Amino acid sequence: MPKSDAAQNFVPVKEVRDGVMVLKNNSLRAVSMVSSLNFALKSEDEQTAIIMQFQNFLNSLDFSVQIFVQSRRLDIRPYIAMMEAKRKEQTNDLIKIQTHEYIEFIKNFTDSVSIMSKNFFIVTSYSPTISAKGTKGLFKKSTVETKKLDDAEAFEENRSQLEQRVSVIEQGISRTGLRLARLGTEEIIELLYKMFNPGESEKPIKIN
Repeated sequence: MPKSDAAQNFVPVKEVRDGVMVLKNNSLRAVSMVSSLNFALKSEDEQTAIIMQFQNFLNSLDFSVQIFVQSRRLDIRPYIAMMEAKRKEQTNDLIKIQTHEYIEFIKNFTDSVSIMSKNFFIVTSYSPTISAKGTKGLFKKSTVETKKLDDAEAFEENRSQLEQRVSVIEQGISRTGLRLARLGTEEIIELLYKMFNPGESEKPIKIN
């Protein structure tokens, strides 16, 4: 029977530390979540201004960035579980009935309509030597190995360069009316876990 490769072999991330992803080729990635805006509700002049500011932001960059959109079906089960718990705590029979009807309405509605949640991210990269060639998905693949980051001093030096790029992006994106929040170590790990374990959202949730 052929030996199967470990799942870790297909994950390009070597480690996550200090809010930075270190890939197996030793290049660095910082991930920032970006707020959204309802473009359709803006006036024509506002739309034009936003587009121009975003164009200026892209033209001002002298390094590559990746814009990553995560689209998932909204998992309503935790909310249903919370409402069920509140229903059981009620002592008023009328409120209990109304809460039950509300829960059934939410269940039926979400079963018939796919409600999607979208999260927007900007991935900032830094390679200690040359820029990586080619992009695909969340990670770039480099044809050249960068210098090793085993040394703490080298890591801090490279992270400082990455932080400067993140600051440039934050300043540029704020001019479009969007807000940017840097992900920490635990948030990046959670994001990666959900990316590489999409079936986890289908697991049953126990409702007491």
